[in-house]
Amino acid sequence: MTADATRRQYNVTIGIECHVQLKTKTKLFSGADNDAREAVPNTLVNHIDFGLPGALPILNEKAVELACHAAFALNTEPQRFSKFDRKHYFYPDLPLGYQITQYDEPIIIGGYIDIEVGGEKKRVGITRAHLEADAGKSTHPAGGDYSLVDLNRAGTPLLEIVSEPDMHSAAEAKAYAHELYLRMRYADVSEANLYYGNMRFDVNVSVSKTAELGTRTETKNLNSFRSIERAVEYEVERQIGLLEKGEQIVQETRGWDDDKQQTFSQRSKEDAHDYRYMPDPDVPPVVLSDEYVAGIEASMAELPDAYREKFREMGLDSKVIEDVIANPSVARQVGRIYDDAGPDHAKRVAFWLLQLSDDSSESSQSQESVKPDAQDANLIALSKMVAQGQLSSSAAKEVLDEMIKTGQDPAKIAEAKNLVQESDEAAIAEIVKSVLADNPKAAGDVQNGEMKAIGFLVGQVMKASKGKANPSLATKLIQKQLGL
Repeated sequence: MTADATRRQYNVTIGIECHVQLKTKTKLFSGADNDAREAVPNTLVNHIDFGLPGALPILNEKAVELACHAAFALNTEPQRFSKFDRKHYFYPDLPLGYQITQYDEPIIIGGYIDIEVGGEKKRVGITRAHLEADAGKSTHPAGGDYSLVDLNRAGTPLLEIVSEPDMHSAAEAKAYAHELYLRMRYADVSEANLYYGNMRFDVNVSVSKTAELGTRTETKNLNSFRSIERAVEYEVERQIGLLEKGEQIVQETRGWDDDKQQTFSQRSKEDAHDYRYMPDPDVPPVVLSDEYVAGIEASMAELPDAYREKFREMGLDSKVIEDVIANPSVARQVGRIYDDAGPDHAKRVAFWLLQLSDDSSESSQSQESVKPDAQDANLIALSKMVAQGQLSSSAAKEVLDEMIKTGQDPAKIAEAKNLVQESDEAAIAEIVKSVLADNPKAAGDVQNGEMKAIGFLVGQVMKASKGKANPSLATKLIQKQLGL
């Protein structure tokens, strides 16, 4: 039996737990700075994060607000009542000896994420999402017989989003993770920077020949969509290989080695009773009023699906739509231009901004520069110049580059760079007349149906006009004067 045939005998089941770092200035229960990206180890810590005796946690209200935004982004509502619990385990990077989290009454219950894979739509259910404080970070220097602990991340506010086991392929797992990432960014819940660990994914995989779920493994701390896909593929193959040899799957926590492109065993998987959960006596329950929740819902920004619908109306194909959606600032700007100037200008601007984003030498600058509303009017004005034949597409790109750098009016830039095309029909008609007279053979070839020669004639018109003639108008006038 081939490997593919063997694999088709097994049902693959995948669930994903995602830790989202909330976009707050301070930590979940302390006033220490929440941005540990470039900080010196153990500098963003206070008495609460250290777990000093008598230190009492104070809940960050902004973290609750962002969790409520996440609830609506997950197609549900926040729970009106939720509470915090202590999850006990003993690691050097957990000074309290327990993690403050939510267990049986989390802030979010239910919801779903819709994805599309291979042209087919699929709904992935959300089991729950709960607030919790992150632990610190342990590092193990190569060749050393010691470990180092950095507590800068201790107390960082996280929202752990737990999916239903509704995914059945690596492609579905990757699509779900990416859509979740987009929704957290559009809802402004998190910076969602995967490089800095603002979103981390734990992927549970099991295989079975029956409807009953097999023994699962959990591969932790994946921080890219590619690694999610590869880790799932590897785990499925590994588990099927073990079962085919008559061996058992061990329920365990595994890591991902990106260099070797394989998972590896870390430790046996704990169950809930191992953590000895208990209600946290120092953190009061969170009680949300209907008015508060309604205010959160009213303040929600547009989510990716709203932009997808808008961009379909513009006539963009699905690949371009997803490229635009991948950059929220670009998507929002294209959406505003669609509302203000219509689909044709929005479509043109979308392609310009995608080109800027793809240009590695300019991407960081251009993405920041096109954010302000003040740029919308200039982009629309530039698009109108192209639509009216005042600028060629290549000239428009040159003007766009300068406009992004300086914020100047595109018409002034085009004039200064001598890029404005001549669209005076009478003036171009005279140039065409002269070119046809000077090139009788090419003119005759065009009249005899050799349309390639018209490109030569247009080139002569452009040369005679010093590059200012509108090529489309020149082509039309050549055909007209030749009686075509």
